Amino acid sequence: MNLHGVDIQVEGNGTETLVMLHGWPDTLALWNDTVEALSDTYQCVRFTLPAFDAQAPMQAKSLVEMVSFIHEVVSAVSPHKPVTLVLHDWGCIFGYEYAALHPARVKRMVAVDVGDHNSHALLSSWTAKAKWGVFSYQIWLAVAWQIARWFKSPGKSVANRMTRYMAKALRCPSPLADMHSGMNSPYAMKWMGSLGGFDKAANVLERLPSARPMLYVYGRRKPFMFHSPEWLEKIAAHPGSRVEEFDTGHWVMSAKPELFTALLQEWLAAT
Repeated sequence: MNLHGVDIQVEGNGTETLVMLHGWPDTLALWNDTVEALSDTYQCVRFTLPAFDAQAPMQAKSLVEMVSFIHEVVSAVSPHKPVTLVLHDWGCIFGYEYAALHPARVKRMVAVDVGDHNSHALLSSWTAKAKWGVFSYQIWLAVAWQIARWFKSPGKSVANRMTRYMAKALRCPSPLADMHSGMNSPYAMKWMGSLGGFDKAANVLERLPSARPMLYVYGRRKPFMFHSPEWLEKIAAHPGSRVEEFDTGHWVMSAKPELFTALLQEWLAAT
């Protein structure tokens, strides 16, 4: 299936639908192991985020446009039943906004390694060193996106090298050849207000942990966390929800694919 130039992969014949959203600097291939394990039981839906696909370049979408696109996908693949969102990194942020705006279309959520991204509690939980660490790598990627935007072909070459340099430094598991500066638009949205920014995004700490069952998974081997202690507490306190810590970095599903998919199978079957 293709929507507005984006290929949507639909695998499996289960009666329940899982919609999987990746983040930076990944593609739909991030979910290969997850789909292989779950497609016998569930209908698994995934796509490379618009503007992230090097083979089909397109203009980056604003938060409103991204939520609208996700809604089109959900409506096409599961018109009559709510879906389960399976999210990672920026996919969490876009998925959280979708769930906040279309609560009847989301039955439950699996979120990996990014929690209350826009809460005061998260900012307060970071040390000065952590705040600098977050800012320094994210502003680098935001600047790379702007360089490609303003300086066209020469700029894109520089910006792509900047993107791959940072991805390598952060030990991203996806192939470097698939990475490009077009993937960096969310960082420019966050730090520079590009494409409308994120100022109007729902406060996820207030709205999401108690809205529906959620499985939140994160890796402990990072210099800083992308969630606050309050986020974990709220999720753990909600009936049917669960928090799981893995001995991995940010890309839990790539580092521990068998353990990750086993956890998903267990939790999905129980909820």
